Amino acid sequence: MSVVIDKNKLSSMLGLLTVPPSYNDYAEAIIPYLLDNWLVGYRSNFIDHEIVQVDCGGFQYLFDVINERLISAWGVSYGKNTDPRPASRMKGHPLSNGPLYHRGHAIPHTLGGGVDINLVPQLGSINIGDFRLLEKRAVKTKGSLYFSHWVYSSGSNQTPQYVEQGFLYPGQFIEIKNYSN
Repeated sequence: MSVVIDKNKLSSMLGLLTVPPSYNDYAEAIIPYLLDNWLVGYRSNFIDHEIVQVDCGGFQYLFDVINERLISAWGVSYGKNTDPRPASRMKGHPLSNGPLYHRGHAIPHTLGGGVDINLVPQLGSINIGDFRLLEKRAVKTKGSLYFSHWVYSSGSNQTPQYVEQGFLYPGQFIEIKNYSN
């Protein structure tokens, strides 16, 4: 079961925020709404789970410790991250899904996302395709809330079935996209 995010409700909540919004502005109403949606959907599909929220580099991650997989990641854009990519560290991250998959970033490196918990098996065609459009928009829009939500089929598979990617900013069109993975 996947819960659909109500864009009209999100739009109403965004309309109450000051511009530019801070993380705390989003944390008061919007993030709890997103978390409720993500957790209801995940818990309805997976009875055996232990979900933790982790702060890593200013971004938040929901991770299922038992099934060893990322559920979602989110954070506020502070502009372009210019730190070098940790290529050698990324190479050490497991990748067992074959040549069509990449070690995709839940939070893009250009936004400040790291490795380890932030890497998810993602189809290369999505990772270097349309997925980058919202990533780039979030990097350019300081104060925007960027998220990715990873949805899994039943069982203990660590490769997401699809990903929901979102960009939110007061006064701008809400963008939430879904990609089969």
